[in-house]
Amino acid sequence: MRFCGKLLKSFCLNLFFALSVEAAGIDILESRLSVEGEGCVLFAEFGLPFNARLEEAISKGVVLHFVLDFELKRPRWYWWNEEIVRKSRIYRISYHALTRKYRLSTGALYQRFDSFGDALARIARVRDWRVVDREILSPDETYQAGIWMRLDLSSMPKTFQVDALSNRDWDLSSGWHYWKFVLPDAPLEAADPPALESSSGGATPESGQTGGQ
Repeated sequence: MRFCGKLLKSFCLNLFFALSVEAAGIDILESRLSVEGEGCVLFAEFGLPFNARLEEAISKGVVLHFVLDFELKRPRWYWWNEEIVRKSRIYRISYHALTRKYRLSTGALYQRFDSFGDALARIARVRDWRVVDREILSPDETYQAGIWMRLDLSSMPKTFQVDALSNRDWDLSSGWHYWKFVLPDAPLEAADPPALESSSGGATPESGQTGGQ
């Protein structure tokens, strides 16, 4: 009996992990940080599969919430990694039957799309999210950046949450993806340009100065 119990437990665990891996339906195609001005901007691209079940739900008035998490940590060999930044961005997709348009909202901003697939394509490309202020980073440090994209099931109606437990079409997640990031050194200040020469070979006087006393 004990052997059978252990065998059943092992089978259930293997099945759980197999379903979890198979259900992770969001691929991460690109992930990098770019220094722009006084901050670091996230560039990322995801493979968001078109899901007919999600489109059917949204056509019935369900609002879908996709969450993009970002975190930046400083690795420490003697203790837990130090968290520098942690941010989240929420994408809300809704459908308006009167206009037959899909609305994608991010904070106070929104866009309208003709199809559900077009709205997903916009979510899949991240090009304008400033996630870190440059002043809090050190050029001589190696950081660990991470991103995670997922469909937030907790924001959906209870009936759909119950359906999601037995249907893997709802379980969309990329899992955490990490990479190393080193802040590039600040560019050297440009030297003063050489004085312009006149046609006679002498230096041209600077603006605001006269040629004589």
